[in-house]
Amino acid sequence: MSSSSEARDDARTFLISVAAELAGMHAQTLRQYDRLGLVSPRRSSGGGRRYSQRDVELLREVQRLSQDEGVNLAGIKRVIELTNQVEALKARLMEMADEVEELRASQRRDVTPPAKSTALVVWQPRSRR
Repeated sequence: MSSSSEARDDARTFLISVAAELAGMHAQTLRQYDRLGLVSPRRSSGGGRRYSQRDVELLREVQRLSQDEGVNLAGIKRVIELTNQVEALKARLMEMADEVEELRASQRRDVTPPAKSTALVVWQPRSRR
């Protein structure tokens, strides 16, 4: 997913009732997952939960891990934390690769080729003794 489509998805938010329906869960389950730190929806100025598309996808993944894989909520929380760490490390690795490429490009620009010489070199064979 491109960063612009991610930004659009994060800008669009859903009320808890809509997010619960989209995720196939009860709203009370979403509240519980918020309390446990499995998902952290934004809050409106009045304190109401606002779920992004990414939050809804995360809720679906929580449900899949729980129901299909039999992972308990503590395990799911750890999976989410590790997944977030991996994503952050990948992003940092990409940043560092870009920085290295920029450094290499600047070094190529800074290196000036040697000036062409017009000197004449005369070769003479060694004298035989």
